[in-house]
Amino acid sequence: MSNLLKLGIPAGTLQEATRELFERAGYRITFSSRSYYPNIDDDEIDCMMVRAQEMARYVQQGVLDAGITGHDWVVETGADVREICALQFSKVSRRPARWVLCVPADSPVQQVSDLDGKRIATEVVRITSEYLDRHGVRATVEFSWGATEAKPPRLADAIVEVTETGSSIRANNLRIVDEVLRSTPRLIASHATMDDPWKVEKLDNIALMLRSCLAAEGKVGLMLNARRDDLGSITALLPALQTPTISRLSDEGWIALNTIIDESVVRNLIPQLKAAGARGIVEYPIGKIID
Repeated sequence: MSNLLKLGIPAGTLQEATRELFERAGYRITFSSRSYYPNIDDDEIDCMMVRAQEMARYVQQGVLDAGITGHDWVVETGADVREICALQFSKVSRRPARWVLCVPADSPVQQVSDLDGKRIATEVVRITSEYLDRHGVRATVEFSWGATEAKPPRLADAIVEVTETGSSIRANNLRIVDEVLRSTPRLIASHATMDDPWKVEKLDNIALMLRSCLAAEGKVGLMLNARRDDLGSITALLPALQTPTISRLSDEGWIALNTIIDESVVRNLIPQLKAAGARGIVEYPIGKIID
């Protein structure tokens, strides 16, 4: 037991998105081009960069106490780890990563059963094999070292590949037959780590701050003043996170309201609020939301 948390930071495609999320949560991580050990402004955390594909295995083995990796790689490696929380962020969008079964656009394959006896290339052999087993399909599943989208139809009849937006699938003239697995990044820990009360508290605090930043994405705060007589018509316009906070002002006929709303509705909402009698309307950014 020690008051030092060995934390794995995913190298590669999630590296910069992870750094940005930690910075918004209050942790500054800096990378060196010559080192796999990033610096972090928290003396109780020791960081190491590890490929997301290997993260769960090293956490299970105790090389790392915890780390961030995709749920897909936890499943693919079969690692026995604890998933503390899901963190829906990625290199491209905030959509979950989708492992999809694809065939050439002109392929006669319409459903997974049509692939019986065929060849499938993928980076996630375990996930694909278990998917085929669930559907009672016997096919050859081969590990793909890269450029998987280019393999059909000459090197494989189908592939299982990851996508967020589907653009790379369409660009390679492929068609999605089915979704195999949906995945988001997870903060994971070993069972031994979860038996250490100090490390559990440390991870809970990290998870709280990371989730609070994600919860605040696309949200803004709105403050305004209103006459008491206009309160009903104004609150009816506010799509509050819970309910707006209402405070008294020195003028007995006026009150102040504070609420959190989706940033996407502000441009339409503010004119409606002003027309309903709101005054002193202030929009402000939200960095974190903690329930």
